[in-house]
Parts: sequence; structure tokens; C-alpha cells
Amino acid sequence: MSKTVLISGASIAGPALAFWLRRYGFDVTVVEKAEALRGGGYPIDIRGTALDVVDQMGLLPELRAAHVNTRAISFLHPDGSPITTIRPEAMTGGAAGRDIEIRRGDLTAALYAAVRDDVEFLFGDTIAALDDHADGVEVTFRSGSRRRFDLVIGADGLHSNVRALTFGPEDQFHRYLGYCFAGFTMRNDFGLSHEGVIWNVPGRAAVLYAVDEGENLHGFLSFTRAEAPLDAFRDPAAQRELVASVFTDDTWQIPRMVAAMRTADDLFFDVVSQIHLPRWSAGRVALVGDAAHAPSFLTGQGSSLALVGAYMLAGELATAADHSTAFAAYEQATRPFVALNQALVTEGNASMFPGTPEALAERNAALLDLTSLSADLERPAHTALRLPTFARA
Repeated sequence: MSKTVLISGASIAGPALAFWLRRYGFDVTVVEKAEALRGGGYPIDIRGTALDVVDQMGLLPELRAAHVNTRAISFLHPDGSPITTIRPEAMTGGAAGRDIEIRRGDLTAALYAAVRDDVEFLFGDTIAALDDHADGVEVTFRSGSRRRFDLVIGADGLHSNVRALTFGPEDQFHRYLGYCFAGFTMRNDFGLSHEGVIWNVPGRAAVLYAVDEGENLHGFLSFTRAEAPLDAFRDPAAQRELVASVFTDDTWQIPRMVAAMRTADDLFFDVVSQIHLPRWSAGRVALVGDAAHAPSFLTGQGSSLALVGAYMLAGELATAADHSTAFAAYEQATRPFVALNQALVTEGNASMFPGTPEALAERNAALLDLTSLSADLERPAHTALRLPTFARA
């Protein structure tokens, strides 16, 4: 089996894959376009099968210690009056006391620490060209250097560069789900701690999310839109104007959130979308995590799928006779699990962000029922894949 592997992306899927490949004896290099490891970021979830992955990595105690421990999610009417407050697991379909919610930067740091002494990291660079041969891949980096690897793996997210170089433009695989969102940090002047507050009107939502007692919290503004605003992707000023034009309400905390969004230095704007590919590999190049099958943040399963996919891909590469067989086995075993989790959200049908008055009323009625539930509501999709044990070939 091939031994030198280049992984593009140092967020979650990339370092997780590097961990398992090193355990199986591969020589691994990770290239990351950012100048350094990215810290901060909004909280993400690890649940279901992904918990078994981080347990086998030996990271479970560390990640549990960093658990955010959100205690409540409150929902509001358009005038700001309360509808109800529920525990997070009732909304996410997770298991109380078992799932982990962690700052994205904390998870990335833990994964990086687990591999940094055994893996070569190239920060501040990216892949400019791939020349796939029968016996290896010639890689040209943006810095101008050229190197040869046995395999190249794209773990570089929703807007994957490796996917574009290998399979072509993103638009043919990008499934827009009808929502746009803006995320940003703002001052916590609301007395919130370990909780979230969600304000809704049909087609629009505003969220305040405090992961601790700190002076800042996360603000999110989400809205439905028939067509993806592609012209705004590379223009932060246009993004701010688009969001502000949608949220003109003079109610609740909307004016304060819009003002914070306009001046935030960490504004992140994107569309809610998924990636659907007919295959996850070509020649000696394969994809993992969001690059292969982004489920959208509304499923809450992006990080979990990345961790599981990394485990499955590395295991197949370690046990198969050749990379072609490994890539096929990885996709065959993992794709049904991915499909179940992608199906948690469909176009225009995000249960927490209803697009019509009827859907909003139905959501609110369902929330009131959830308030009285005490049993775990774990979704079958979260645990649909049982991790196999891989023995090295």
C-alpha cells in the first residue's frame, strides 16, 4: 500500500485522518492555507458514532473537560415574549450526558496536539495543481514548490480546492438549501450564560448564543432566499448590506444585532448547503469530511461525519491491497451513514428556522410538546454506522 499521503486542510477531518494514518504507519504531510492553526469559532457537536472515534483516539476525557455544557435553548415570539425553553438534547436529537459540545477551536487544537510531533504541517500554503499519475501524484503548491506523494486527500471543507482541482467547479455538486446566514461575535450585554435564545418570524431567525459567562457571545442572523447570493461571497460590504436589508425589524434585539454585525471583525457569511458527489475519489485523490459530503450546519453533524469519515478512510487504506480498493470500500461503507445524516435537513425545511407562517406555528406547537419530554431523543442517523475494527494489511 502507498505510504506517503498529503492531506489538504488542518481543521477537523484533516488532523483526524492524519492521526489514524500515522497509527497505521503512513508518512503524512498536512498543508493548510491559513498561516496558523485557527482558534475560536462557534461551538460544534460530537455525538453518536463520532464519540466512539474520539474515544479510540484517547481524546474523550480531554474533550469532555472542554464541554460547553449549554443548559437551555429559549424560543421567542416576534415581539420577544417567550414561547418555551427546552434542553438542547431535545432539539438536537442528542443524548443527555453523553454528547459533547465544544468550541471548534478547542477540538481543532486537541486534534493538532495529537499529531503535531509525528506529522509534517505546511501552514500558509495550498495546492495549486495536481498531476495524477499511475504511480503517484505530482503536487504544485502555491508557494511554487513541487513534491510527489503516493496519495492526496482533500479535507479542505465545503468549498474544497482539492475537489475543484479533481472533479471540477463546485456549482455542479453544491445543493443550496434556501438559507443564508451571518455569524459574528458581539458583546454579551444580555446576562446570558451557557444558553441560547432564538427569535423567529417566518423566513428569518436571530440567535444569541453564550457558551460561558464571558463578555462576548455568538450572534447569528439567518434568512431564506430563493437564489444563493453568489455575487456577495467575495464582498464583505455586500454581505453586510444584504443581511441588514433583510433584518429591518425594530423589535427585540434585532437593531443591536444588526449594528454589531456591521462592525464585527470576524463576520462569517455563507449559504446553508450540502455537497452531493457521485463519487468521493478519482485516481490517487480522495475526499473526506465536508469536502466530500457537507451535510450543512443545520444538521449539527458536520464535525461528527468528518471524524467518522477519517477513521473509515484510514482503516480502509491500512487494510486494502491498493488505494483503489480502499477508496471504494471507504465510500461503500460510509456513504449510507452520510446520506442518513444529510437527510436530516431538506431544502427549505429546517425545523428550527421555519420559512412560512404555517411551518412556524407547527414548530412552536412541537416545541411545547418537547418541553414536557424527559427521555433522550437520539436520532438513529447519529449512530447508524458501527465502527469496524481494522487490522493492518
